[in-house]
Amino acid sequence: MRLALFQPAIPQNVGACIRLSACFGFELHVIGPTAFPLDDRSLKRAALDYGPLGHMTVHESWAAFQADRAPGRLVLFTTKGATPLDRFPFERDDVLLFGSEPTGAPDFVHAAADARVVIPLEPGARSLNLAVSAGIACWEVRRGQRAHWTAPG
Repeated sequence: MRLALFQPAIPQNVGACIRLSACFGFELHVIGPTAFPLDDRSLKRAALDYGPLGHMTVHESWAAFQADRAPGRLVLFTTKGATPLDRFPFERDDVLLFGSEPTGAPDFVHAAADARVVIPLEPGARSLNLAVSAGIACWEVRRGQRAHWTAPG
């Protein structure tokens, strides 16, 4: 399973996603350009000592990400999603993609997505924080793995 962040703008969210990657065993892909330098100083506070446990790959652009991406569905999390999170059938090689914090995902990212998923919120609530949304998504995938993906032996 892979987690991907499209042009993130807040280093603390990337740091939190590094921790998610390490704790859930998901690959993390950061798609640039980012709104901050991707260096140890920017990420250290939020990622703490989880960096070595994570599996982060940085792609300089959307085109580079698409060229480097392994096979699997691109599942975009969006407030404009069509399928509620708890009703979406995840697969082992899915890429869970999240848009930029201030603007979400542009039309060309929506067009490239194989599926769009929404985390249901209370009426009138606009959206969740990127790292919170990613955490919810990772947990839902992990929960589904337990229910549907049995380990061999």
